[in-house]
Amino acid sequence: MGSEETRWTARILAGGLLVLLLAATSPAAGQEAVIVVRHAEKLDDSDDPPLSGDGYRRAARLAGLLDDAGIDAIYGTERQRTIQTAQPLADRLGLEIGVVPRAGTDDLERRLRTQHADDVVLVVGHSDTVPGILSALGVRESVTIADADYDNVFVVIPRGPAAPTLLRLKVP
Repeated sequence: MGSEETRWTARILAGGLLVLLLAATSPAAGQEAVIVVRHAEKLDDSDDPPLSGDGYRRAARLAGLLDDAGIDAIYGTERQRTIQTAQPLADRLGLEIGVVPRAGTDDLERRLRTQHADDVVLVVGHSDTVPGILSALGVRESVTIADADYDNVFVVIPRGPAAPTLLRLKVP
């Protein structure tokens, strides 16, 4: 094979490799970071309870923690406890809270990918939805949240075609 043919073959292989790498990127690959939290403490075990006094205080501390994090968008489910958890930060930043169905992690993942490329996004979920949201973002680590855990802050940092980095922090 001549050198011209070798160069064309190398270009075709490199182009094919690039296509494969782009296809293998994680769903959150465009984002700077996606921050995922469970709602703060709820008042009771009814179907759609508001936050308790402790929950409102934790939501305020979360807003203080994330105030300078460069949040561009905020999402929560239709349940009032997720909205109330996100509201102090939304008020500080002048952002609307996007509402997604509690069972809508597919729609959320699509929105993050299509509407928030290059953004830092906060997502407020539930103990049984946060693990699925993290998985949809490409996190391979298994995450469980105990019923009494309200202090976790999961920071998902995309790394191109590699699995994203997951940082697990706590809100005191």
